[in-house]
Amino acid sequence: MLLKELLLEVPGIVEVRGNQETDIGTLSINSREKAARGLFFCIPGAKYDAHDFAPQAVENGCVALVVSRFLDHVPVPQVQAENVRSAMAYIAGAFFGHADRQLRLMGVSGTKGKTTTSYLLKAILEKAGFKVGLIGTTGNMIGNEHVKSNLTTPDPIDLHRCFRQMADAGVQAVSMEVSAHAIDMHRLDGLTYEAACYTNLSQDHLDYFHTMENYFETKKSFFMHGQVLNAALNADEETTASILEDLKIPYLTYGISENADLFAREIEISENGVDFSIQLRGVEEMEVHMQMTGMFNVYNALAAASLAMIVGVDKEAIREGLRSVKAVPGRIEMLDTGTPFKVILDYSHSPDALENILTTVRMFTKKRVIVLFGCGGDRDHGKRPLMGEIGGRLADFSILTSDNPRTENPEAILDAIEEGMKLTKGKYTIIENRREAIRYALAMGREGDVIILAGKGHETYQDVMGVKRPFDEKVVVNELLEEMRGQC
Repeated sequence: MLLKELLLEVPGIVEVRGNQETDIGTLSINSREKAARGLFFCIPGAKYDAHDFAPQAVENGCVALVVSRFLDHVPVPQVQAENVRSAMAYIAGAFFGHADRQLRLMGVSGTKGKTTTSYLLKAILEKAGFKVGLIGTTGNMIGNEHVKSNLTTPDPIDLHRCFRQMADAGVQAVSMEVSAHAIDMHRLDGLTYEAACYTNLSQDHLDYFHTMENYFETKKSFFMHGQVLNAALNADEETTASILEDLKIPYLTYGISENADLFAREIEISENGVDFSIQLRGVEEMEVHMQMTGMFNVYNALAAASLAMIVGVDKEAIREGLRSVKAVPGRIEMLDTGTPFKVILDYSHSPDALENILTTVRMFTKKRVIVLFGCGGDRDHGKRPLMGEIGGRLADFSILTSDNPRTENPEAILDAIEEGMKLTKGKYTIIENRREAIRYALAMGREGDVIILAGKGHETYQDVMGVKRPFDEKVVVNELLEEMRGQC
């Protein structure tokens, strides 16, 4: 594809130097990779500026650059853009034939619940007869085929490549998680969402956004500039009022309060799931049974149902879709252990998420709630004592351990968590090695107890000093139980 063709719909182009008839065969953000006839994006980052690596990219086959400042020493055509990240999103869309325009995009935004809501929406749309794609934290799906991804919302090149694969495979609708990072980094520029929802706001990612206000305003901006055509908003989330003040598009609110357009009533929560009634403005009503438990899953169901209603899905497909989902990978996932105690895998890695899972499990636990958790390294330091306090307050016993320490000293992370733990009367121990911590939890389990392994969820690795070492907790639990049974 010719360079000039890729630039036709890109806003913010300042100047183009060099031959715009240059043929582009691939898009690249990694100067070390071979990229025949590549277009290299010189993205300025927090640690490195890709402009410095443009010569290497050219050596590896790139024939043109997108830059924020011209590089006189690099003899290839250059496109100067006001924002290289934004330009990359538009160019990627053009390069892959604007596949996104062949798909009905539906977005799920918020701190918690994005993954589960996107799975529930996918199930509902499939019951309505659509072939559905999924993009999110646990990876991407084309129908029932899994496609690996490293980010909640992929970078624009991978994202538009995925859209192209989906469109070619006959996908009609896409249920997609929308992260605040993706909004801020312009990964979604140029896309239009038929509908999107806002689930909630709680503390997370302050290592990047620094303040809760910045974090919220980023999420809010997604709904403010014409990118979303219809919105579904959590009426019980206090920050929703700020969005509604400035919202200029049609919207539907949901919640468990009667001032919501769509609300849940007669909620019954057990270890086997949730039963409740969904009412739409007091006019329509449907009885719902979900196989997943917890009040937070009532909200996730309402978010998915709201999006489905906005795009015209009938209530029977909504009911059947919600009922059909048995589990979402790593989200309050009950492991098959054959033990007299239960073991639950959950991705809860923020204060609110940890509080939600502990509160939910407490509702059906016959004996003790035992929780194992840590906090990620090189991330929001402020949430560490908060999570320690929550564990100490709500669990009968807490085991503090490592959770992706990355380049930080694991003991320093655990010390910060312990600061919050010490504010409570909660019983706890610290075992830095996560495998040994899980062994300790399993060994102390008794009939009627529930053991929660929090933080990793669907992840199958531990990130230590930049190396992702294999660590799948489902596998680890099975291995440890086998070892323990062999010792009896």
